[in-house]
Amino acid sequence: MDIQTLTSFFMWCTIINGGIFFLWTVLSLFAQDLVYRIQCKWIPIPRETFNVAIYSFHGLFKIVYLVFNVVPYVALLIVG
Repeated sequence: MDIQTLTSFFMWCTIINGGIFFLWTVLSLFAQDLVYRIQCKWIPIPRETFNVAIYSFHGLFKIVYLVFNVVPYVALLIVG
């Protein structure tokens, strides 16, 4: 596998995962009640616990996104 293929792969991974993160953030900001009602049908959970879980998963996803998508893409751009 050459460096151009890897750069292209990580570029698309960054774009797709960034879109997922953006959509998740928008839904969490503007449709909190809708998301909470949908999730409560599957898993009964108090609202306070739900808010903590969503906030924690946002942070975890952001860290994983930066470490495994953005950083390799930027490194490949620098090297290439």
